[in-house]
Amino acid sequence: MRAAENWKDYELIDATDGNRLERWGETILVRPDPQVIWKTGETNHLWRSAHAVYHRSASGGGKWEYRRKMPQKWQIRYDDLTLIVSPTGFKHTGVFPEQAVNWDLYRQLIEKAGRPIRVLNLFGYTGGATLACAAAGASVCHVDASKGMVAWARENAAASHLSERPIRWIVDDCGKFVAREIRRGSKYDAIIMDPPSYGRGPGGEVWKIEDSIYDFIDQCAQVLTDEPLFVAVNSYTTGLSPSVMEYMLRMRIASRFGGSTSCDEIGLPVTATGGDVPCGATALWTGV
Repeated sequence: MRAAENWKDYELIDATDGNRLERWGETILVRPDPQVIWKTGETNHLWRSAHAVYHRSASGGGKWEYRRKMPQKWQIRYDDLTLIVSPTGFKHTGVFPEQAVNWDLYRQLIEKAGRPIRVLNLFGYTGGATLACAAAGASVCHVDASKGMVAWARENAAASHLSERPIRWIVDDCGKFVAREIRRGSKYDAIIMDPPSYGRGPGGEVWKIEDSIYDFIDQCAQVLTDEPLFVAVNSYTTGLSPSVMEYMLRMRIASRFGGSTSCDEIGLPVTATGGDVPCGATALWTGV
């Protein structure tokens, strides 16, 4: 597992009995995590003095219980990036801190390439990967079906002083956008995709990752340049193992362009125990 160990403004303080105790800047949140099945006890006093706790509903979804005064949104930093945090009704905060290990990886690949790199970031959410690539000198096309998420990503770019970088902000269904890029003959040197397990596009298009991801990877291969740099696929779907995603990259990308593939879990270190909580998986193809 690759754990995101370089944060200063985020900390996974403790994790037990289905919950995480997290520090986001100066704000303490408790959020559920189905991976945390162990019961090691709440040994830190911050469990009882958290600013807010997210409670799941038996009928689906959930809501925040606010226990102390806290801002509606605030900023945290990772390296030279500034990200806006704001608790949402779906327990998320706008930042997936475990993805920092991938932001570092994308930057390293782009900086070492020694040539202009065009990146297509699909299901781009609030733009952490987009900002990391832009900061490394790439031009980026950021695509997400949610107008609100794209607006949030643009705010993050402004907060990170990256608004003047060559970033295209697109609100669209990712599949439809890629299909149009194929027809237009647009090409990219790198593709990042962070697809949801299940979702709907702005026109009601249904996305279910198990049914859609293989064909989508095949479709995306058609917008790669003749000498692509990398393709990364992230997943938060428990039943979709890293090796399954790597296999698809090997079949649809490596078979055409050569290069190599790899896969692993990504996660977050727990301060209280020294262990790591798994938070998803990444499969990577690189042409170098």
